[in-house]
Amino acid sequence: MRAQTYLLLSFLLIGAVFLSACGQGVDNPLNWETEEFSFTDHNNEEFGSSDLEGKVWLADFVFTNCTTVCLPMMANMKGVQEELQSQGLDVEIVSFSVDPTVDTPEALKSYAQSFDVDLSRWHLLTGYSQQQIADFALENFKAIAQKPENESQVIHGTSFYLVNHEGVIMKDYDGLNPPVDDIVRDAAILLEEAEG
Repeated sequence: MRAQTYLLLSFLLIGAVFLSACGQGVDNPLNWETEEFSFTDHNNEEFGSSDLEGKVWLADFVFTNCTTVCLPMMANMKGVQEELQSQGLDVEIVSFSVDPTVDTPEALKSYAQSFDVDLSRWHLLTGYSQQQIADFALENFKAIAQKPENESQVIHGTSFYLVNHEGVIMKDYDGLNPPVDDIVRDAAILLEEAEG
């Protein structure tokens, strides 16, 4: 009887270890694939998915003439970047402009500098048409990016997206009220997975 009890306890212990090992990934991953892309960054240089291979990155959609949500989004993403850096987590940030005809590389660089962000790991992208970014945002990030005719403001999503080292979108978060601790925790998990 005692041997059976020990055997049962052993199986339970092994099962618990196995289950805890399986639970190391991020909770409820989205698993949205992203297509390959190559656009123009704030330094007027080509930047795209090939530059992000093997890296964990955060993405969002903003524009420089935005009078509402982009201001807090930029400030919040800067706060996330600072927290990631303070934890020693190497995460790239990619902001796609949803107003590419207005947002030249120079405009994007000036905009980012006004928030005093670290541009060594933050890439602001343009160099596509309005229709291209609308399609790209919807098809990859399930996000809207529509500029009504004769309007200066763009209707766009306000989420932050966490992308793993294989270019798969794993999580999205509220960019207007980001759960910084959750983002940092999930990024750490993805970085660990990237290291194998």
